[in-house]
Amino acid sequence: MKKFYWMAILVALSQSCTQTETITAEEVSEVVRRFDEGWRNKNARVVDSVLSEQYMYFTQSGGTFNRANIVQTAGSAEYVLREMERKQISVSISGNTAVVNTTWRGKGSYYGNPFDDTQRCSITIIKKMGKVQILSEHCTLVK
Repeated sequence: MKKFYWMAILVALSQSCTQTETITAEEVSEVVRRFDEGWRNKNARVVDSVLSEQYMYFTQSGGTFNRANIVQTAGSAEYVLREMERKQISVSISGNTAVVNTTWRGKGSYYGNPFDDTQRCSITIIKKMGKVQILSEHCTLVK
């Protein structure tokens, strides 16, 4: 009987360890809203708060920016965002992961170079231990 009891406990523990959290569309929308709010208001702390420790941005030229690069840019005097708009097109959810398909339009300057971009963006968002964060982002110019 003791053997059966311990076996039942082990099975229950293994099932609870393999169950994953489920992210909701509302959580996804909120984290994207906060991310954009941080950029709009030049609030690097807000941008930082929604990024995963493993965050990676894939640049249009084939390079990458890590979390520290993005947070620094968000608060930098060299990055000036005069206008921005994001249109959320769709969200695909699988368990604790969501992929957001959006278009982003922004006007401003970076190190004195003006930009007026419309981009198609893919944002990967995860929910881990109850915290919803952006894991990666990749944006491509729409011509």
